Amino acid sequence: MARRRFKNKKVRYVAIGAAITSGAAVATVLLPSANAADEKKTPEQILTMCERAKVLNGKKQSIFDFGGHPIAGPSFASDSCEFVETNFETFDGPAEKASIDFPNCEPNATEPSKVDATWKAIVGQGEGKYTATQQGAGGGVFGALSGSWLKHTGTTDLTIKTVTASDKEIREVPVGKVLHMEFTPKMQRMTGVWRVKIDAREATTTTNPVPAQTFEAPEVVEGPFILPGAAGAPGIPDGVPKAVLTDC
Repeated sequence: MARRRFKNKKVRYVAIGAAITSGAAVATVLLPSANAADEKKTPEQILTMCERAKVLNGKKQSIFDFGGHPIAGPSFASDSCEFVETNFETFDGPAEKASIDFPNCEPNATEPSKVDATWKAIVGQGEGKYTATQQGAGGGVFGALSGSWLKHTGTTDLTIKTVTASDKEIREVPVGKVLHMEFTPKMQRMTGVWRVKIDAREATTTTNPVPAQTFEAPEVVEGPFILPGAAGAPGIPDGVPKAVLTDC
């Protein structure tokens, strides 16, 4: 009889084993999830989990936003991801030559020459440590950062690859000199982390419990200040044009 009672007890133990949280069963049930919680992931893996989050920077996503499919996949890889800013700074970008040369180097030249100095500068819209300019249908994690710039003086749209500044100026070139135009863009830099979260899940009769998990990947993103365009035209990068003179 005792043997039968033991057998019945064993059957009942197996049936509710997923709900038991004491004794030797703890190691069996939680070991896989504990390992998952301690798992190390590369920044690239974390960014992939971020791109495939159910909620990205406060916006609910569809699997189609990152090229997913309800049957063929990929599916959601995390519950939420947000960019947590730790620092914001502005600085001058590198000065670049923005025009052709305008020489006043004729042997018989005696007066300064006036020239229409047309110049154009193309500025990269944004560069991240790990993010790409375009990821998936919704712009991915890089596009999600566009709204973060709105907290500051300068704004930018990181889903656009480049922006262009151009103008035409009347300049004088002294005798014996060559003039060209340079453009120094005004830049902004955000430093922070992508914080990916997986919510805790209770065990079921077929799955182990999942503890809450958090992964972080550092990020540094740079982009130009953008001035509003006239009459709805695309914005242009803010910066300083300068005439540079060199000897013939």
